Amino acid sequence: MATTHEIQVQRREDEGKGASRRLRRAGTVPAIVYGGELKPVSIQLNHNEVWLASQNDWFYSSILDLSLNGDIQKVLLRDMQRHPFKQQIMHLDFQRVNENETLRASVPLHFLNEDKSPAGKSAEVVVTHELNEVQISCLPKDLPEFIEVDLAELAVGDVIHLSNIKLPAGVELPELKLGKEHDVAVVIAKHGRVEAAESEEEPAAEVPATKAAKEEKK
Repeated sequence: MATTHEIQVQRREDEGKGASRRLRRAGTVPAIVYGGELKPVSIQLNHNEVWLASQNDWFYSSILDLSLNGDIQKVLLRDMQRHPFKQQIMHLDFQRVNENETLRASVPLHFLNEDKSPAGKSAEVVVTHELNEVQISCLPKDLPEFIEVDLAELAVGDVIHLSNIKLPAGVELPELKLGKEHDVAVVIAKHGRVEAAESEEEPAAEVPATKAAKEEKK
């Protein structure tokens, strides 16, 4: 079962930019809940509580229980607007979840045992993470907070593709249904010397002497 997290919310009566600014000054975050058979509902959340929650992976990829005076609605975070330079959340969008319908969500990847792998132990090998999250499809009950990628056997020259990721039960990668060209690399272990050699500059070509220089030689 997917882990759920409860967040307290309040109904928001006033709308518009002016009302949103007042809410932010009062330490709350304006938000909206939409989707399903119900109408969109404007809500507000305590900023400090949401800010702390936003530091965790589960806030972005787990089912959240929004509690309005004990009335629970299961949702996923679909959009977050942040202040361009302040540590402030400006607005949140939540989408209601139907427990009987397949959903799509982006889930972070957690890479394990890289430092214990043959590639990780070698100072001459560069390991790059091409992806840090993947989009999955599943029923809400099967939604994982993250997906683990075990790199214990990773060796120089290895490439781990999407199709190599071990998925939890009930979880699929829609990208793989689009064709082999969508089976992109997730992790690459490449020899550092090769990478360095490729980046070396070519010897500068000899520049032909200018007409003035030729005349000086004469």
